[in-house]
Amino acid sequence: METSVDDVEVEEEQSVEEEIEEELEETEDEIEEELDSEVPEEDEELEDEEFEEDEEEFVEAKKPAKKEKLSLKDEDIVEERFYTIPLRKVWIAPRKKRAPKAARVVRAFVAKHMKLQTEVDEDEEEAERLVIDNEVNEKLWSRGIEKPPRKIRVRVVKDKEGVVTVLLAEGE
Repeated sequence: METSVDDVEVEEEQSVEEEIEEELEETEDEIEEELDSEVPEEDEELEDEEFEEDEEEFVEAKKPAKKEKLSLKDEDIVEERFYTIPLRKVWIAPRKKRAPKAARVVRAFVAKHMKLQTEVDEDEEEAERLVIDNEVNEKLWSRGIEKPPRKIRVRVVKDKEGVVTVLLAEGE
């Protein structure tokens, strides 16, 4: 019998494919055995508990500093004032720019009335900070970008570090 080059190549390809399939089966069997023998059930429970503890620590470390500042204690409060901020000027702006302008107006109003320094002096390392609470922002954006409220009632709190926080007045 005569064998052609094509027949030899086909036989070699088949033998290579068979070898690859055998190796895959062997590695799959080895992986299954390793997985079954690696961790007993008791250790899995311990690892789950350790993971939960690590996750709690991670969540606590991940919390933003603003949340701590917003829950101000009576000891930390140096000054607290209530303001009704008029937002009439905001309605002069184009419709699609009113809510962002309202946020800027609130920031400027509070900075002016709480006597915040806008520039850093040479003597001071940092300028005093102004933080607008998320509830105030949501109130400004409650009716969308085109129709912010005509006025907003806020509670402004200054703490020991000089951080000024703008909170929504209670009952609003």
